[in-house]
Amino acid sequence: MDQTTNVETGLFAELRKLSPKVTGGLVRMRQEAYRDAAVAAKYKLLTAMAISIAIRCEPCIRAYVQMACDKGITQEELIEFLEVAMTMQGCPGEEWALKAYKVYKEYMGGTLPGESNLCCAH
Repeated sequence: MDQTTNVETGLFAELRKLSPKVTGGLVRMRQEAYRDAAVAAKYKLLTAMAISIAIRCEPCIRAYVQMACDKGITQEELIEFLEVAMTMQGCPGEEWALKAYKVYKEYMGGTLPGESNLCCAH
């Protein structure tokens, strides 16, 4: 973890203490939204990843790919969701989908740490 991430993590912890209802609300919202229910959690996380590609949020892409991997996605499932994101975004979508695929390869290959210091993992 680099110096900036340590500072941001500390700042988030401080903000969470100062604003537990709102920041805690975001955590509870994510827990509820990404649970297994009528739709399996892994598909909700892959959808969030595709949206993250569309809005070009790299920390979110990293977080959602990792969380989806932890839910047992297959490479084929990932690729199909990447195809949707690329179809919706064209050329820029391909560039951002490559970022997601790289995270997937690194995480599954064990070269990306499992612990998240990502925006969506608070």
